[in-house]
Amino acid sequence: MQLFSKILIANRGEIALRILRSCQELGIKTVIVHSTADEDSMPVRLSDESVCIGAPQASESYLNMRAIMSAAEITGVDAIHPGVGFLSENSKFAQMTIDHGITFIGPEPSHIDLMGNKIAAKITMQELGLATIPWSKGTITSEDSAVKQAESIGFPIIIKASAGGGGKGMKVVNNKKDIIHAYHLAKTEAKVNFGNDDVYMERYFKKPRHIEFQIIADKFGNVVCLGQRDCSIQRHHQKIWEEAPATNLPDKAVEKVNELIINAIKKLGYVGVGTIETLYEDGIFYFMEMNTRLQVEHTVTEMVTGIDIVNQQISIAAGHPLSFTQKDVHVRGHAIECRINAEDPSTFFPSPGKVKTYHPAGGLGVRVDSHIYSGYNIPTYYDSLICKLVSYATTRDACLSKMRRALKEFVIDGVSTLIPLHQKLVDNNDVAHADYDIHWLSRNY
Repeated sequence: MQLFSKILIANRGEIALRILRSCQELGIKTVIVHSTADEDSMPVRLSDESVCIGAPQASESYLNMRAIMSAAEITGVDAIHPGVGFLSENSKFAQMTIDHGITFIGPEPSHIDLMGNKIAAKITMQELGLATIPWSKGTITSEDSAVKQAESIGFPIIIKASAGGGGKGMKVVNNKKDIIHAYHLAKTEAKVNFGNDDVYMERYFKKPRHIEFQIIADKFGNVVCLGQRDCSIQRHHQKIWEEAPATNLPDKAVEKVNELIINAIKKLGYVGVGTIETLYEDGIFYFMEMNTRLQVEHTVTEMVTGIDIVNQQISIAAGHPLSFTQKDVHVRGHAIECRINAEDPSTFFPSPGKVKTYHPAGGLGVRVDSHIYSGYNIPTYYDSLICKLVSYATTRDACLSKMRRALKEFVIDGVSTLIPLHQKLVDNNDVAHADYDIHWLSRNY
């Protein structure tokens, strides 16, 4: 069975370039769709073909399903890779791709739908044996229900949008008197951001770690877990530092949850790449959500396993079985990813503009995934992530030392970036001992 002859990459920035590189290595032709703001981008320059699909606003380009499908038909592609964000977890787009006789490089639309609804996902995974955070067991439909559920779960609680993500529509409540106001505020934000005002409620942990499990499953019932990542250093529910493997975890608890996750994915009949995200506290991994796509931080897993996740994703979509088993997966060494955003390192306010000088770090054990270059103009319309700096070494201490060196030699002039913040983090004593939780950054910086 052959791989695809031509793949359309329905994304932009560093992730589009990452996918493009895998396609080139596999001998697959590429088509990049882009907005008018990205016509000079590196993915456009390096792709075999490119098609402008609309204005800079994402709604008129990268979220314009009809324009993307038109580009796919015009260029004669046989598969579409959605990347991350944008339409990567849109079941309507996945089904539209399939209906046009084109392979969608991702899971079945039904699984995207199931896991895209946070309530349905929690119920499903709970039935499949995973622990879930104490929660409202469904949608909160009234003020009275909000109060009763909060009292039953116990304060503090957090109200979340059932169709949400990225920290939008989330409200933490510490006492009864604030419940009703937070409930209405969360519903309003959910409606504005996701077109769906359904919200649910769960216990708010004070010092949990964000631990996620990378899985890959083929069409023949084979499922493997590529280990764990610690993504606890984040601000406003947005990750800025990730590492693999996750440290300071009890081996037996990890082995147990690995087995539960693999069995759950098999029972679901899920096919493709996915990530199970959990909150870890007091020896228990609580299922939070499943992302049915490639993750930004897949890089650190690739470094410690030696497995090219994007290549496997493409191969599985083409109908090939996994080329390895769980016994073949060996985690060696340690990897850390620093997300370099074009943002003020103190206020996190976006800093678009022209990159005057770009000199990436290098050397053994340093990986840079970036689409920018000297003279590149960072648009105002999209996510501020401009680079992923990854260090790899045999031990975590050596990995931190390598990251410290890489951050010192990395030069991006013309815009503000998070490099100064990461330089502080790499020298922080808590970070040195991996002693942090998801609220750590907001408490300290």
